[in-house]
Amino acid sequence: MGVNRAWEEEEDRLLYRRVYDSLRRRLESGEWSPHDKLPSVRQLAARFGVNRLTALRAYRMLAEENRVYAREKSGFYASPPVPLTGANASDSGMDEVEPSPSGPRPGNPMSEIQSLPVDYQLSQGIVDPGLLPNLFLSEYVKGVFDLYPKLMGTYSNPQGDEELRESVARYLTKDTRVPLAADDLVITTGGQQAIDLLTRLYVGRGDAMLVERPTYSSAIDIFRQQGARFLPVDITPAGYDLERVEALMKLHRPKAFYLNPTYHNPTGYTVPAGQRKRLVELAERYRCLLIEDDSFHEMYFGEPPPRPLFAYDTAGWVVHLRSFSKYVAPGLRVCAVAGRPGVIRSLVTAKSLADNGTPLVGQKLFLRYFESERFGRHLEKLRIAMRIRKETAEKELAGGGWTWDSPKGGLNLWVRLPDGLSSSELLEESLRQSVSFVPGLICDPLRETDTHLRISYSFVGEAVLKEGTRRLTELARRLAERNSLGSSLGRLMP
Repeated sequence: MGVNRAWEEEEDRLLYRRVYDSLRRRLESGEWSPHDKLPSVRQLAARFGVNRLTALRAYRMLAEENRVYAREKSGFYASPPVPLTGANASDSGMDEVEPSPSGPRPGNPMSEIQSLPVDYQLSQGIVDPGLLPNLFLSEYVKGVFDLYPKLMGTYSNPQGDEELRESVARYLTKDTRVPLAADDLVITTGGQQAIDLLTRLYVGRGDAMLVERPTYSSAIDIFRQQGARFLPVDITPAGYDLERVEALMKLHRPKAFYLNPTYHNPTGYTVPAGQRKRLVELAERYRCLLIEDDSFHEMYFGEPPPRPLFAYDTAGWVVHLRSFSKYVAPGLRVCAVAGRPGVIRSLVTAKSLADNGTPLVGQKLFLRYFESERFGRHLEKLRIAMRIRKETAEKELAGGGWTWDSPKGGLNLWVRLPDGLSSSELLEESLRQSVSFVPGLICDPLRETDTHLRISYSFVGEAVLKEGTRRLTELARRLAERNSLGSSLGRLMP
């Protein structure tokens, strides 16, 4: 490590500690009452003259100590006092003591990064709101209430609205060539809820679980919270090493394999059709549930992708997750889960306990658009827009020592940094320039891959995407020069 770099790390540590100590003193003094909203990361950074990552680090440390807690997309809040236990509890007149969590504290670094207010948002893997059918959906609202005048006074079936399940079943039957009916589906509040519920149902603490490496960051956090024991499986442009997959299944007997085989998040890779059939055979032989996350299936740039793994399943070892809200309206949070009767029955029970059903208004609104001719035309236009934005990002990255495999669909680029750079180091620098991305470290179940990053080209307009990517490449170049200089100075020191 160079001398300059060592001094910078010490300075960063002191800055973070100064912010942390100040917040802790104010919390302990009672300046903020329980559940009061605390200053935003941006405000805190401005007040102390530090970068936002330093301010966020201070908050995360306080959260680990249960002094503050985070609300997604809202910020940080003061935690209520931790109740006393044992003799101290009775001395203080306390009748009840809150139980401590039995597992690790929840964490979601992806959400924390995406919640940071930046000008160049390259970490959000959803579609630019300006490309969504906002006008049409607003027009549909009145029509939905005309058709269903008692809609607001009605709970949804925990399994999901029957009309919507029938419509999606017809769509998936055509796509997968597997006959499906409404009873074969559950509607969940987004794909992430489906992942969470399935994990709770089928993976216990200490159970072995196959996960792709890299994979969707929030899924890793869900599995870790459940106490799963990870068995990583590398995914490459050619798919998986099926001999390794079989060896892991045979030796460890994993309960489940979470996989995203079509326009994979974060890499964009697509697993070949031949491997899909073989994977289903292995799952049946070793009794391993395949949780197939197919959130990007419709977002292809040329030929449609291979049939899902679910299309090859005859014994009930594949659960298929098809999320549509990314393409139409992320706020509706609509995901369809297809599976065999045993899985569906258990999932309906878990869903009823979680929220008693996805909000009916959103399901009916999505149904009306999903069954219209506009849905198909919207997807065609969106594919063109996403392909153009992907090419825009790739053009800005070219020539800077970055390498990647150009995806044939999806919303993301998985980019390898020039030698000598780490994604976590670059993130800290880029946030100072109001650019965010997803560091590879949080997409790795082993938390070792710091040589890659995910750039989402889908969320911002072309001009912002171009400038954000340009800034990122320039920051990487300057950081590489600085590290090289620090290394040279370090060699000169006695």
